[in-house]
Amino acid sequence: MNIFEQIGVAPVINAAGPVTRLSGGIMAGAVAQAMAEATQHCVDMTELQACASEIIAAATGAEAGYVTSGAAAGLLLGAAACMTGLNPGRMARLPVTAGMKNEAVMVRSQRNFYDHAVRTTGATIVEVGLPDRYAGAGIRDAEEWEIADAIGDSTACVLYVAGPQARPSLPDVVRVAHAAGVPVLVDAAAQLPPAANLRRFIAEGADLVAFSGGKVIGAPQATGILCGRRELIMAAALQQLDLDVLSGYWSPPSSLIDVSLLQGIPPHGIGRPCKVGKEGIVGLLKALEIFLGEGDAARHARWLAAARLIRDGLKSIPHAHAEIYSEDGAGSVPMAALLLEASAKVTAGELILGLQKARPRIYANPGAIDQNMVLFNPTCLKPGEAETIVETVRRIAAGVR
Repeated sequence: MNIFEQIGVAPVINAAGPVTRLSGGIMAGAVAQAMAEATQHCVDMTELQACASEIIAAATGAEAGYVTSGAAAGLLLGAAACMTGLNPGRMARLPVTAGMKNEAVMVRSQRNFYDHAVRTTGATIVEVGLPDRYAGAGIRDAEEWEIADAIGDSTACVLYVAGPQARPSLPDVVRVAHAAGVPVLVDAAAQLPPAANLRRFIAEGADLVAFSGGKVIGAPQATGILCGRRELIMAAALQQLDLDVLSGYWSPPSSLIDVSLLQGIPPHGIGRPCKVGKEGIVGLLKALEIFLGEGDAARHARWLAAARLIRDGLKSIPHAHAEIYSEDGAGSVPMAALLLEASAKVTAGELILGLQKARPRIYANPGAIDQNMVLFNPTCLKPGEAETIVETVRRIAAGVR
């Protein structure tokens, strides 16, 4: 029995992808080993984060970096940094924002559940633009002039959610924000692969970028990366670290925190609940090393083999069509897709529910359920699980209980 079975929790087959509600993905053995080794030593956490900063900076092209307890934590810390700068008094007052810049300008079509992390700081999100292209009322979305028009004396940052459909382009947003002296915070949680995106948003002028560690990077689920301008990373660190220290006895590495720039040490900050442990930091750094070492092409080929196995196994199902999405792009995630005709014995929704009730339980990706299609993401599959998926789908599609 594995550790979960010992405590009465049944593991599932995760064909939905590395989502948090399904505990993320499967870590490489080397990552788990590095984490286990980290548990046997005590270190100064500021020194550890300073070391991580240098490694993250090298990987992203940013001035500095920080390991967070997830991408949402990165957004919270990043927004707080933009609001307070290096002023310890402001840090102490959050989420009370009187007397400081407390607005985050954001394109309305980019609003999502995760911007709650930014509002946790006490910031108010100022929406711009009308997403007619999503509503079906037209083809327009927000434009850069609308962002420029919304920026005012209270604007702390522009919050930008990266993605293929994001409008305006990030360089255009950066141009108008920087013209007003306002930083741009990018939510790039799910923008890997390709690995080149680790550097892309910084290269396009973003001041801070948040990535998830527990998705494609393969780090512990509760980790992430925040990278960007050195002083903003310093402000973020000061609002997350344990600062129950006496000033005369605290000498953090200047590469992460330059105490000469501070009028005093702030108390525990608004990011203190976002604590990340030594095990998580070491795991993230090892996973990042493996992610960059494997490369997009090899990673895509590994995933594609599993996706093809599922597709080929489902081709014989009557009144259905099995295919693969993103088969050719090394910078994408290939997924097996099963499109069910109206004459099939089950709908996509019924198949998804049937898989979740099977033993072992199987979670598929419901992202195309409105097209009567079931998607199977291979990124979290272990050897032998693709075959189990095929067998179970065939049984349910045939109407067998």
